[in-house]
Amino acid sequence: MLEYLFWGSLLLIIYTYVGYPILLFCLTKIKLRFTHSNKETSKELPSLALIIPAYNERAYLDEKIENCFNLNYPKHLLEIIFVTDGSNDGSDVYLKKQDRITTYHVDERGGKIAAMNRVVPQIKADILVFSDANAILNEEALMVIATCFNDEKVGCVAGEKRIKIGDKSKAATAGEGFYWKYESALKNWSSQFNSAIGAAGELFAIRTALFEAPTTDTILDDFLISLAVIPHGFKIAYTKEAYALEYGSMSIQEEMKRKVRICTGGIQSIVRTRSLLNPFKYPVFAFQYLSHRCLRWTITPLALFLIIPINIYLAYALQGSYLVLGLLHGLFYILGGLGFIFKAKKLQNKFLFIPFYFLMMNFSALLGMKRYILNEQSVLWEKSQRLQ
Repeated sequence: MLEYLFWGSLLLIIYTYVGYPILLFCLTKIKLRFTHSNKETSKELPSLALIIPAYNERAYLDEKIENCFNLNYPKHLLEIIFVTDGSNDGSDVYLKKQDRITTYHVDERGGKIAAMNRVVPQIKADILVFSDANAILNEEALMVIATCFNDEKVGCVAGEKRIKIGDKSKAATAGEGFYWKYESALKNWSSQFNSAIGAAGELFAIRTALFEAPTTDTILDDFLISLAVIPHGFKIAYTKEAYALEYGSMSIQEEMKRKVRICTGGIQSIVRTRSLLNPFKYPVFAFQYLSHRCLRWTITPLALFLIIPINIYLAYALQGSYLVLGLLHGLFYILGGLGFIFKAKKLQNKFLFIPFYFLMMNFSALLGMKRYILNEQSVLWEKSQRLQ
């Protein structure tokens, strides 16, 4: 029985992080070989509302505002909107002095979701584009996003998240940068095969008519807003040509705090969107959603740590191949531990940061499960500190 549990857990882990990406890559290549792109470029450009929620982001506003003004999109088709609910660092006063910017502010902090739900009904633009205050967009981002909506099947467009990694990057930054490159590849293949699985808040857009206000206790608002287009028969497109650039987390503690919140919200999202896992109604998307997100946030982290005691017992009782696997298993954790030490000593070794980040990410998923079960995650949370 323990042997079956061991091999089942090991195969699940391998499938989640290696097998599924390989399978998705192959399926995407096969589809692209037998289909032709019919991108339209002559359609009239839609009007856009660039919405930037900002809670005490005064330190980033100068750079963000300049970035917004430098975006390549017709000014008469673009409205730049900042939402500063609860900010007490002077952000609202500063923003109201800026030309070409619309500012919505209330003194009471209701959270990002409450702010968006209050503002969106007042917007008349065709497309809503969401971005974080500390994320810098490339100049062509809006034009690329608008072009993606030429496809009438596209209800949401997810941009790429990129991490700034400088000479003085810490362990969290190196690991985070590698993870997002891996994630971007998966999102790109998913989009080409059928649909991307959700969008990140750094940069995504949705047709205004498809926006569904999430409940105010929602943790991952961007993820749920983007998934809401699927039941209406639309898909989520992903483009690397529109990207948001931001610094990595200040420390591994800050990155872990962010990851725990994401994993808690991930489980909440799975519960609230469980209808999308119906293989009879959404055969392709259900397969993608289960493989890309659900396993990572639920069963796989449990399997990863469950096989530790099982492997130890089997190596002791049966030896043979289990002893070899146990040694390799132990080596992986040693490398992760060395990555932690290197982080503490502020030494650079990206090879060690990868196993460390992988283990940290899965441990965060377990903490996220605990936090969700005990209802310990508030929708109002203190943002992670990032390198500048």
